Amino acid sequence: MENNGSLKGKTLFITGASRGIGKAIALKAARDGANIVIAAKTSDPHPKLPGTIYTAAEEIEKAGGKALPCIVDVRDEQQVKAAVKAAVDKFGGIDILVNNASAISITSTMATEMKRFDLMHNINTRGTFLVSKECLPYLLKSKHAHILNISPPLSMKPIWFENHVAYTMAKYGMSMCVLGMAAEFKYQNVAVNALWPQTTIHTAAIDMLNGPESAKFSRKPDIMADAAYAILSQAPPQAPTGQFFIDEKVLLKAGVKDLKAYAVDPANADNLHLDFFLEDSDEYIPLKARL
Repeated sequence: MENNGSLKGKTLFITGASRGIGKAIALKAARDGANIVIAAKTSDPHPKLPGTIYTAAEEIEKAGGKALPCIVDVRDEQQVKAAVKAAVDKFGGIDILVNNASAISITSTMATEMKRFDLMHNINTRGTFLVSKECLPYLLKSKHAHILNISPPLSMKPIWFENHVAYTMAKYGMSMCVLGMAAEFKYQNVAVNALWPQTTIHTAAIDMLNGPESAKFSRKPDIMADAAYAILSQAPPQAPTGQFFIDEKVLLKAGVKDLKAYAVDPANADNLHLDFFLEDSDEYIPLKARL
């Protein structure tokens, strides 16, 4: 999907933007000439995961945007407040918030340590609420105000709880923020939506979780970046709000006809794995089997 310049000069505050989906969204917006606040923890190189807030900032600047790297653990209220202040001091405001930072542990109840439970809930649910709360005073002043949470559509089907209830609760907390805040700010021109991938997305973190073989059955983060761009390009009040978008459906509606280019392995583009939490699936089946 081509850039149209709609985000030129806009300021995006993106959590977890040092790598993966967050960085892909940042780079897409940067090609419009957007200002990107990289709010992430990785200031020093990770032993297993590539990228820091500083290397991401370099890539954003090369892509045509302006970058502000901020060391932010979304669990830390003072760090979040400091980053929001730094963003406003440097760029004059905040137009778009992307709550991308997340923690995952696909573990059963008995296998989930409380330390891991707390981590997921403090990053996913509490972190999303906290960062949204701190950015909202500035979003309310913007004529292009969006909050976009990288979280799934809500479903009460037991299959999404029985094998990893702790993770589902934490991830659904992000989606409940969408449900509540979209209604709360509906008449104040702040669009609040969720975006989730139809298939698994290949990132370094997912490599660690599922192994490198998972890449063959996944798409690149670019599909999420393009879908996010399509959503964020629209200015309120015309922009939709309270929606739970799926990446490929957003792009097909936007006129993208061929999704094969987004596959890590285009030759395997018809045999991709569905992601978690999709309402039309009662089991984890390849995309090919569903079509």
